[in-house]
Amino acid sequence: QVQLVDSGGGLVQAGGSLRLSCVASRNIFTFRLMAWYRQAPGKERDMVASINKGGGISYTDSVKGRFTISRDNAKNTLYLQMNSLNPEDTAVYYCNGESLYGRTYWGQGTQVTVSS
Repeated sequence: QVQLVDSGGGLVQAGGSLRLSCVASRNIFTFRLMAWYRQAPGKERDMVASINKGGGISYTDSVKGRFTISRDNAKNTLYLQMNSLNPEDTAVYYCNGESLYGRTYWGQGTQVTVSS
């Protein structure tokens, strides 16, 4: 059973930074795609950033230039560096991994709250 454990959320003032981490119970290089999603109250869960097996990276427009997704294969860890945070970034952030066979795994989520 693959497990993803999210951490790093917290309360930060607007303009501040946080780094989220997602530790996987197996080598993350075996995932076809890994991503960070977020879900604000009353809204759908949306993809924020993704990185594929080949290293290709994608961001949703609202975070381009502020967020950076990265991975450390040796530590089985996915990161999301978030800079210049604003209140609209407030949400529960979830790590996501999709296996080569199309199976999807989720972290438990970590709360990010940005105060104005």
